[in-house]
Amino acid sequence: MRASLLALALAAGLAAARADPALEKRVTGLAHELRCLVCQNQTLAESNAPLAVDLRNQIREQLQEGASEQDVLDFMVARYGDFVLYRPPFKATTLALWLGPFLLLALGIAVLVRRLLRRRVPEPQLSDAERARAARLLE
Repeated sequence: MRASLLALALAAGLAAARADPALEKRVTGLAHELRCLVCQNQTLAESNAPLAVDLRNQIREQLQEGASEQDVLDFMVARYGDFVLYRPPFKATTLALWLGPFLLLALGIAVLVRRLLRRRVPEPQLSDAERARAARLLE
């Protein structure tokens, strides 16, 4: 049953694409800006999950009703949060998301430099008295 519903939704999307290619171009453009909430590593345009198909159809309906692209994005963010945006905005709540990779890179470089500098430290030299004592112990 689920597969038949998915096939029906895909067929409806294809029929709409034939009816108005300009609308489909707008839908596809918006679908590339939004994350699939099921797959999470794909955009809505790339995903074939049933929820992604439903969301694309919802985008199509909103655009047909006269909503702008920004209105649709605002609706999706209001409903699902910033997570739905494939490229979340730079703000306080997403600061770790944007700066995290750079902080981890800086930390990795600092650890590497520290290890390399430790290798360069020469081993302490023995005094003449210590060498003589070591020689006596080895005999």
